[in-house]
Amino acid sequence: MQRDFCEPGGYISTMGYDVAPAQALIPRIAALRDAVRAWGGLVVYTREGHRSDLSDLVSHKLFRSRAGGGEIGSRGPLGRLLVRGEPGWDIVAALTPADGEPVVDKPGFSAFYATDLDRILGARGVRHLIICGVTTDVCVHSTLRDAVDRGYEPLLVSDCCAATDTANHVASIETICSEGGIFGAVASSATIASGLWEAVSG
Repeated sequence: MQRDFCEPGGYISTMGYDVAPAQALIPRIAALRDAVRAWGGLVVYTREGHRSDLSDLVSHKLFRSRAGGGEIGSRGPLGRLLVRGEPGWDIVAALTPADGEPVVDKPGFSAFYATDLDRILGARGVRHLIICGVTTDVCVHSTLRDAVDRGYEPLLVSDCCAATDTANHVASIETICSEGGIFGAVASSATIASGLWEAVSG
Protein backbone atom coordinates (compact mmCIF):
# COMPACT_ATOMS: atom_id res chain seq x y z
CA MET A 1 0.00 0.00 0.00
CA GLN A 2 2.52 2.55 -1.24
CA ARG A 3 1.79 6.11 -2.26
CA ASP A 4 2.95 5.26 -5.80
CA PHE A 5 0.05 2.81 -6.05
CA CYS A 6 -2.57 4.63 -3.99
CA GLU A 7 -2.25 8.39 -4.55
CA PRO A 8 -2.62 10.80 -7.48
CA GLY A 9 0.71 11.58 -9.06
CA GLY A 10 2.18 8.16 -8.30
CA TYR A 11 3.15 5.29 -10.56
CA ILE A 12 -0.36 3.88 -11.10
CA SER A 13 -1.93 7.30 -11.56
CA THR A 14 0.75 8.31 -14.07
CA MET A 15 -0.24 5.35 -16.24
CA GLY A 16 -3.78 6.69 -16.34
CA TYR A 17 -5.45 4.37 -13.86
CA ASP A 18 -7.90 5.43 -11.14
CA VAL A 19 -6.41 5.14 -7.65
CA ALA A 20 -9.80 5.37 -5.91
CA PRO A 21 -10.18 1.56 -5.61
CA ALA A 22 -6.81 1.36 -3.84
CA GLN A 23 -7.63 4.28 -1.56
CA ALA A 24 -10.93 2.64 -0.59
CA LEU A 25 -9.00 -0.31 0.89
CA ILE A 26 -7.09 1.73 3.44
CA PRO A 27 -9.69 1.91 6.27
CA ARG A 28 -10.53 -1.80 5.92
CA ILE A 29 -6.88 -2.80 5.98
CA ALA A 30 -6.27 -0.58 9.01
CA ALA A 31 -9.17 -2.18 10.87
CA LEU A 32 -7.98 -5.69 10.02
CA ARG A 33 -4.43 -4.76 11.04
CA ASP A 34 -5.75 -3.67 14.43
CA ALA A 35 -7.39 -7.07 14.88
CA VAL A 36 -4.22 -8.92 13.86
CA ARG A 37 -2.15 -6.84 16.29
CA ALA A 38 -4.61 -7.45 19.14
CA TRP A 39 -4.54 -11.19 18.42
CA GLY A 40 -0.74 -11.14 18.54
CA GLY A 41 -0.01 -11.70 14.87
CA LEU A 42 3.02 -10.36 13.04
CA VAL A 43 2.25 -7.49 10.63
CA VAL A 44 4.69 -7.25 7.70
CA TYR A 45 4.75 -4.47 5.09
CA THR A 46 6.21 -4.66 1.60
CA ARG A 47 7.41 -1.95 -0.76
CA GLU A 48 8.24 -2.38 -4.42
CA GLY A 49 11.06 -0.15 -5.52
CA HIS A 50 14.46 0.05 -7.14
CA ARG A 51 17.86 1.45 -6.33
CA SER A 52 18.34 5.09 -7.24
CA ASP A 53 20.74 4.13 -10.04
CA LEU A 54 18.21 1.52 -11.30
CA SER A 55 20.95 -1.11 -11.30
CA ASP A 56 18.47 -3.73 -10.03
CA LEU A 57 15.84 -2.92 -12.68
CA VAL A 58 15.76 -5.49 -15.48
CA SER A 59 15.49 -4.09 -19.00
CA HIS A 60 12.15 -5.68 -19.88
CA LYS A 61 10.48 -4.24 -16.76
CA LEU A 62 11.78 -0.78 -17.64
CA PHE A 63 10.62 -1.19 -21.25
CA ARG A 64 7.13 -2.28 -20.22
CA SER A 65 6.77 0.54 -17.70
CA ARG A 66 7.77 3.01 -20.41
CA ALA A 67 5.25 1.50 -22.82
CA GLY A 68 2.56 1.75 -20.13
CA GLY A 69 3.15 5.46 -19.62
CA GLY A 70 4.70 5.24 -16.15
CA GLU A 71 8.41 4.80 -16.77
CA ILE A 72 10.14 3.58 -13.63
CA GLY A 73 12.70 6.11 -12.49
CA SER A 74 11.07 9.07 -14.25
CA ARG A 75 10.15 12.06 -12.12
CA GLY A 76 6.57 12.79 -11.05
CA PRO A 77 4.73 14.76 -8.35
CA LEU A 78 5.73 12.13 -5.73
CA GLY A 79 9.35 11.96 -6.86
CA ARG A 80 10.95 9.35 -9.11
CA LEU A 81 8.51 6.52 -9.79
CA LEU A 82 9.13 3.30 -7.85
CA VAL A 83 12.55 4.40 -6.63
CA ARG A 84 13.60 3.66 -3.06
CA GLY A 85 13.74 6.69 -0.79
CA GLU A 86 11.37 8.78 -2.90
CA PRO A 87 8.07 10.05 -1.38
CA GLY A 88 5.94 7.84 -3.64
CA TRP A 89 7.83 4.71 -2.62
CA ASP A 90 6.72 4.99 1.00
CA ILE A 91 3.68 3.37 2.59
CA VAL A 92 0.54 5.52 2.85
CA ALA A 93 0.38 7.54 6.07
CA ALA A 94 -2.72 5.79 7.43
CA LEU A 95 -0.87 2.46 7.37
CA THR A 96 2.48 3.60 8.78
CA PRO A 97 4.25 0.63 10.37
CA ALA A 98 4.56 0.51 14.15
CA ASP A 99 7.94 0.12 15.80
CA GLY A 100 9.18 -3.42 15.39
CA GLU A 101 6.95 -4.30 12.43
CA PRO A 102 9.15 -5.48 9.54
CA VAL A 103 9.20 -3.63 6.21
CA VAL A 104 10.38 -5.74 3.28
CA ASP A 105 11.76 -3.91 0.24
CA LYS A 106 11.45 -5.83 -2.99
CA PRO A 107 12.68 -5.17 -6.54
CA GLY A 108 10.14 -7.55 -8.10
CA PHE A 109 6.48 -8.45 -7.88
CA SER A 110 6.61 -11.25 -5.31
CA ALA A 111 7.46 -10.19 -1.76
CA PHE A 112 9.64 -13.32 -1.55
CA TYR A 113 11.79 -12.49 -4.58
CA ALA A 114 15.26 -11.16 -3.65
CA THR A 115 14.14 -10.40 -0.06
CA ASP A 116 14.49 -11.88 3.42
CA LEU A 117 10.73 -12.32 3.94
CA ASP A 118 10.94 -16.11 4.07
CA ARG A 119 13.63 -15.86 6.74
CA ILE A 120 11.63 -13.32 8.77
CA LEU A 121 8.55 -15.57 8.77
CA GLY A 122 10.53 -18.74 9.39
CA ALA A 123 12.32 -17.24 12.38
CA ARG A 124 8.92 -16.67 14.01
CA GLY A 125 7.42 -19.99 13.00
CA VAL A 126 4.78 -18.33 10.80
CA ARG A 127 3.06 -20.64 8.31
CA HIS A 128 -0.33 -18.94 7.80
CA LEU A 129 -0.52 -15.64 5.91
CA ILE A 130 -3.31 -13.06 5.61
CA ILE A 131 -2.61 -11.11 2.44
CA CYS A 132 -3.87 -7.61 1.56
CA GLY A 133 -2.83 -4.87 -0.86
CA VAL A 134 -2.47 -3.88 -4.48
CA THR A 135 -2.56 -4.98 -7.10
CA THR A 136 -4.52 -8.22 -6.81
CA ASP A 137 -3.42 -9.57 -10.17
CA VAL A 138 0.26 -8.62 -10.00
CA CYS A 139 2.12 -8.19 -6.68
CA VAL A 140 -0.54 -9.80 -4.50
CA HIS A 141 -0.98 -12.85 -6.73
CA SER A 142 2.76 -13.21 -7.32
CA THR A 143 3.36 -13.22 -3.56
CA LEU A 144 0.49 -15.62 -2.91
CA ARG A 145 1.64 -18.14 -5.53
CA ASP A 146 5.20 -17.94 -4.28
CA ALA A 147 3.95 -18.51 -0.72
CA VAL A 148 2.10 -21.67 -1.75
CA ASP A 149 5.20 -23.11 -3.41
CA ARG A 150 7.15 -22.43 -0.20
CA GLY A 151 4.66 -24.34 1.94
CA TYR A 152 2.70 -21.43 3.44
CA GLU A 153 -1.10 -21.35 3.83
CA PRO A 154 -2.24 -18.01 2.35
CA LEU A 155 -5.59 -16.35 2.96
CA LEU A 156 -6.45 -13.50 0.59
CA VAL A 157 -8.71 -10.77 1.97
CA SER A 158 -11.12 -10.15 -0.89
CA ASP A 159 -12.18 -6.62 0.09
CA CYS A 160 -8.66 -5.54 1.08
CA CYS A 161 -7.21 -6.00 -2.40
CA ALA A 162 -7.76 -4.16 -5.68
CA ALA A 163 -6.51 -4.15 -9.26
CA THR A 164 -6.30 -1.50 -11.95
CA ASP A 165 -9.04 -3.43 -13.75
CA THR A 166 -11.99 -4.86 -11.79
CA ALA A 167 -12.20 -7.87 -14.12
CA ASN A 168 -8.60 -8.76 -13.28
CA HIS A 169 -9.39 -8.56 -9.56
CA VAL A 170 -12.37 -10.88 -9.93
CA ALA A 171 -10.45 -13.34 -12.12
CA SER A 172 -7.56 -13.41 -9.66
CA ILE A 173 -9.89 -14.34 -6.80
CA GLU A 174 -11.61 -17.00 -8.88
CA THR A 175 -8.23 -18.49 -9.75
CA ILE A 176 -7.35 -18.86 -6.07
CA CYS A 177 -10.61 -20.67 -5.33
CA SER A 178 -10.46 -23.01 -8.34
CA GLU A 179 -9.49 -26.68 -8.06
CA GLY A 180 -10.41 -26.87 -4.39
CA GLY A 181 -8.48 -23.75 -3.42
CA ILE A 182 -5.30 -24.42 -5.36
CA PHE A 183 -3.71 -21.13 -4.28
CA GLY A 184 -5.15 -20.88 -0.78
CA ALA A 185 -8.39 -19.43 0.57
CA VAL A 186 -10.39 -16.21 0.30
CA ALA A 187 -12.47 -14.41 2.95
CA SER A 188 -13.77 -10.92 3.73
CA SER A 189 -12.07 -8.58 6.18
CA ALA A 190 -15.14 -8.58 8.44
CA THR A 191 -15.15 -12.38 8.69
CA ILE A 192 -11.44 -12.54 9.49
CA ALA A 193 -11.51 -9.65 11.96
CA SER A 194 -14.54 -11.11 13.74
CA GLY A 195 -12.73 -14.41 14.25
CA LEU A 196 -9.60 -12.69 15.53
CA TRP A 197 -11.49 -10.46 17.98
CA GLU A 198 -13.44 -13.48 19.20
CA ALA A 199 -10.17 -15.29 19.85
CA VAL A 200 -8.84 -12.26 21.75
CA SER A 201 -11.91 -11.93 23.96
CA GLY A 202 -12.58 -15.64 24.34
